[in-house]
Amino acid sequence: MTIGSDAVIVSIHVSEARGRPLLALTSAELVQGQGIVSDKRCSPQTRAKNQLTLIEEEALLAAAAAADLKLEPGCSRRNLVTRHVALNHLVGRRFAVGEAIVLGIELCEPCGHLGKCTADPFSKALVHRGGLRCEIVQSGRCRVGDAIRP
Repeated sequence: MTIGSDAVIVSIHVSEARGRPLLALTSAELVQGQGIVSDKRCSPQTRAKNQLTLIEEEALLAAAAAADLKLEPGCSRRNLVTRHVALNHLVGRRFAVGEAIVLGIELCEPCGHLGKCTADPFSKALVHRGGLRCEIVQSGRCRVGDAIRP
């Protein structure tokens, strides 16, 4: 299973500026070649791999259990939290996120900033399952609860 038949967007997050807390949204506009409207990285100059980041809810729950932490919304610093999607298998593949089409570019390993925002064991538990960096290849809106499809 790469994308389960019940794969969905669990939550959406953006940050207005570097280092600022993530804001939870119920829907967002994904703009081809730019990013998520209202996110700090949304710009025509944004590199493909920085337009959108996703992480699996299952990976977050496992990492939180390993670090004995309670999850806070947006703690992963990723834009979309997904359920029933094996993100590591989507590198080099196109798939639909709500109304938008994205291309998996590369794995999104935990960074030093994530370690500062959370506990180091949490960050270490996300190695090789810290999410996926994506390019937005077709604009569209996505909402919490929207399907993720091949």
